[in-house]
Amino acid sequence: MPINSTTQLELLRDEIVRCQRCPRLREYCAEVARVRRRAYRDWEYWGKPVPSFGDPRARLLILGLAPAAHGANRTGRMFTGDRSGDWLYRALHATGFASRPESVSREDGLRLRGAYITAAARCAPPDNRPARQELANCRPYLERELELLPDLKVVVALGKIAFDQYLDLLKSRRFIASRTPFAFGHNRQFSIGQGQPALISSYHPSQQNTSTGRLTEAMLLAVFENARGILG
Repeated sequence: MPINSTTQLELLRDEIVRCQRCPRLREYCAEVARVRRRAYRDWEYWGKPVPSFGDPRARLLILGLAPAAHGANRTGRMFTGDRSGDWLYRALHATGFASRPESVSREDGLRLRGAYITAAARCAPPDNRPARQELANCRPYLERELELLPDLKVVVALGKIAFDQYLDLLKSRRFIASRTPFAFGHNRQFSIGQGQPALISSYHPSQQNTSTGRLTEAMLLAVFENARGILG
């Protein structure tokens, strides 16, 4: 009997948690989990690759960069436990994609509705900068997720690195001939064709962007209102 896509996603998440493809990232995540930040001394850090999270019947895929060292690397769930996640989940809740407006732990009861969150890298990188080879090592996981989420209609790429990684994947699979026509910008929408989901690019809700005003909550909300409009 064939294994259904929900079970395959669960198996893939287990495989991601066991991944050892990038020694530099594994060493860094383990060290962060060992030393901990003073504010989180009482936490038992996750310290492993962070699996994706969401609804197996998702029509919206949210693609981030990588777990934060004291966010998802601590909590074990994407965009959970840091300020980027605070902004993201408020926007997702306001547009009906999340059951709660905040995400503090992987046991807090939050559920995604019609959405799935993943990342270009599954381990927290030093200085939030995964190496090119580390991104390449992680990309097969994203490819398999796309195959196991057949209902996808929209992909939101948070930040230029995630945007470029997704375009590279499309190019390698010959869904696009070149990345040149796809200029990154906030809340820009692109039609891929060939039965592929629409692509929306967005500034990442990192502190670097939110604290400087480059990204406001209204701007981030508009991205997911756009996604909701495409889905109907």
